[in-house]
Amino acid sequence: MAHTTTATHAPRLLDSTREVLRVNHYSMSTEKTYIQWIKQFIYFHNKRHPKEMGSNEITEFLTYLAVKRKVSASTQNQALSAILFLYKRVLDIELPWLDKVVRAKRPRHLPVVFTRQEIKALLAQFDGTRWLIFSLIYGCGFRILECLRLRVKDIDFHYKQINIRDAKGGKDRVTLLPDSLIEPLRNHLIRVKLLHENDLASGFGCVYLPYALERKYPRACKEWGWQFVFPSNNISTDPRSKVRRRHHVYAKTLQRRMKQAIQNAGIIKPASTHTLRHSFATHLLEDGYDIRTVQELLGHKDVKTTQIYTHVMGKGCNGVKSPLEKL
Repeated sequence: MAHTTTATHAPRLLDSTREVLRVNHYSMSTEKTYIQWIKQFIYFHNKRHPKEMGSNEITEFLTYLAVKRKVSASTQNQALSAILFLYKRVLDIELPWLDKVVRAKRPRHLPVVFTRQEIKALLAQFDGTRWLIFSLIYGCGFRILECLRLRVKDIDFHYKQINIRDAKGGKDRVTLLPDSLIEPLRNHLIRVKLLHENDLASGFGCVYLPYALERKYPRACKEWGWQFVFPSNNISTDPRSKVRRRHHVYAKTLQRRMKQAIQNAGIIKPASTHTLRHSFATHLLEDGYDIRTVQELLGHKDVKTTQIYTHVMGKGCNGVKSPLEKL
């Protein structure tokens, strides 16, 4: 492990990193993750300032993560992304050695998919808001945070579609709204609107707005259309602005409930909430929908990402029969 001069301004460096992350609209979870990796990188090299280090130190740190800590390729790449963000966006340092830093190759795994009967068994374990959330994740192909960050204005009941704003990669897309969820969703929004009106009467009701919209439209945060479709049960303090307001439902709570439901249903697959999205794609392809259509609904940049679902469709290796059957 390296051992030279100690960085005396590490807290200031981390504060600068937070500022740049927020200016560039990175999420709170990404901010926490990047800050943690940068701190680990600095401490690994005995608190040397990053300006004193380069490709050798980064490679040494990544090797330590892979060999000693045995982290996955995706975790190793996440650490590298955080460090490169520090150099390129915070320190504004040219990286002539960037090409020498090799990203770990992620192993290609087939996605886990629920059968339709397993989907029914899982959804049957929920009611109310949780049932609606999990039904939308499966029925629309959402990532969990895409569902939880939905705003009232993004639901189009007339055209039976949902607009997904600023999804993965900063892209917007449109997905379908299942007929069977229209009435439950309408009834849910009636209750949410009543909650919002009570918040306004209590001096709250101002929801978080993305980017600089809150400064540009100071009254928009209290408008009904901007409210989260799935607000939290509690009012809490925003860790960035320190403003007390109602955020959306907490993702980890839902993930824990899904994990328990999977166990209760006797499903032994290594599944999670995200498996509902995999199942949405696979079942659409099984129903004969065009792969390009499925690609657009999922928001995949490359159709090759969507094609992986063709390998897990319920046709058993593309319908090929084993020669054992002819013996």
